[in-house]
Amino acid sequence: MARVIFWDVDTQYDFMKADGKLYVPDAEHIIPNLRKLTDYAHGHGVRIVASADDHVPEDPEISDAPDWKTTFPPHCLRGTAGQKKIPETALRDPLVIEPEPQNTKTLVERLRRHHGDILFHKHRFDVFTNANVLPVLEVLDPQDVVLYGVALDVCDKAAIEGLLEHRPHTRLFAVTDAMKAIDRDLGEHLLKEWGEEGVRMVKTSEVVVGGLVEQLAHSPA
Repeated sequence: MARVIFWDVDTQYDFMKADGKLYVPDAEHIIPNLRKLTDYAHGHGVRIVASADDHVPEDPEISDAPDWKTTFPPHCLRGTAGQKKIPETALRDPLVIEPEPQNTKTLVERLRRHHGDILFHKHRFDVFTNANVLPVLEVLDPQDVVLYGVALDVCDKAAIEGLLEHRPHTRLFAVTDAMKAIDRDLGEHLLKEWGEEGVRMVKTSEVVVGGLVEQLAHSPA
């Protein structure tokens, strides 16, 4: 259905704003680039596939004594302002897909009728814990994914490594100046590692000014 999609990882208030419950250091600095990417997608007919944490206090990931690997302090709690996406990355007519498995035929029909963006809710940091991600990707069948968001060393990591595993023939682009890590050194290590695995590193300007999407549209798969 789509050759190129943008993949927006968790650009929610609690992660993006300094007074958020789980602020990613310096995340506010990338908001202008996030806005440019969002505006570009909506202005050029590129579908955005986004993820968003949607927690309740009982979720296994939520802990008052977190290990910062599999558990984290309370954040993005359902119904709070911190769970919402920031205005700069607001989606257009999003189809919200919850983590619980859906009937494949019904899901395919919903996707085929829908022309707006897609939002995966998740109860764990790994978007692939949403049981419907892989069926949706089968329908969309993107040849190219342009990914950005936070945090580079947690939720971006899970998304990128999941895409590398499950979509090995999909070209993956990481927009490095539209991502921030909790641990800067780990973030730099991951970018190097992903580059060695075939992920292309790009800047926002290459996407919104440099014609990357247009080049992809006319290049062989």
